[in-house]
Amino acid sequence: MVAIAFWAHGTYGNPAGYYNGFFRFLHVLAGVMWIGLLYYFNFVQIPTMPKVPAELKPGVSKYIAPEALFWFRYGALVTVLTGLIVAHLNGYLIEALTLGAGFRLIGLGMWLALIMAFNVWFVIWPNQKRALGIVPAEDAVKAKSATTAMIFSRTNTLLSIPMLYCMVTQGALGGL
Repeated sequence: MVAIAFWAHGTYGNPAGYYNGFFRFLHVLAGVMWIGLLYYFNFVQIPTMPKVPAELKPGVSKYIAPEALFWFRYGALVTVLTGLIVAHLNGYLIEALTLGAGFRLIGLGMWLALIMAFNVWFVIWPNQKRALGIVPAEDAVKAKSATTAMIFSRTNTLLSIPMLYCMVTQGALGGL
């Protein structure tokens, strides 16, 4: 990737434009990881777990889920940070976050992403740590934590649809 970037943009002559493109690429890459894992959890792992034989479930809960949750959390973090950097580099960060004219669509997408990232770090992850036994908890607390994490994960899945719509269509429709 780095070789392609330098080959394609090495003579670009506009460092600000290069940084914009580079951070936009990182934003999309991290976003694909974040939302891809969100969809994996909600459309694959959660519906499939009841069908998994009991003796195989620890393989998911002790190995696959914690690793996927690591990439999920940091995908969310990098997506948000690079998105804020792209908005700053393009001069619309404040306008978007305040839902200013011409930036309402991208601003709404940014706020939805911020809410989703908050859910990932401060609701889903703490509850998943208890549900998966990463931190000690009684069985009743583990079950309640698993339910809470699932509800907020499903909420994020629903929020991802308008968030993606806002992010993708800002350029085509303008910001309202």
